[in-house]
Amino acid sequence: MAFNVLIVDDSPMMRKFIRKVLTLTGLEIGECIDANDGREALGLLKTNWIDIGLTDINMPTMDGEELLQHLSVDEQLGSVPVIVVSTDRSQARLQRMFELGARDYVTKPFLPETLGRVMEKVLAGGIHATN
Repeated sequence: MAFNVLIVDDSPMMRKFIRKVLTLTGLEIGECIDANDGREALGLLKTNWIDIGLTDINMPTMDGEELLQHLSVDEQLGSVPVIVVSTDRSQARLQRMFELGARDYVTKPFLPETLGRVMEKVLAGGIHATN
């Protein structure tokens, strides 16, 4: 079964890099959709079937924290599992993102195997996989 992925990051280079990494994870990836920020991601989530989201935190217009806040109160979209992919390693930020419903957290830079392992666990219904 192929999984549709939403990549949310304000850096076009990072979105391209994550797309490339997804091809190396060993997971069967279907459609990959990109969003520049949380606001664009919400629009795409309403019009596309997404199996899993990968979001950065620090973005203009609507950051990853605000995106998770919106998802946490939306009955339909709240079921989409989201993994945070960020350079922010602070315990306070990690805890806040988990409180808002993030299923896991991958710190940039990361290895394809790490992202693949975390995505597999989250897609299988696991929460807070070990990085």
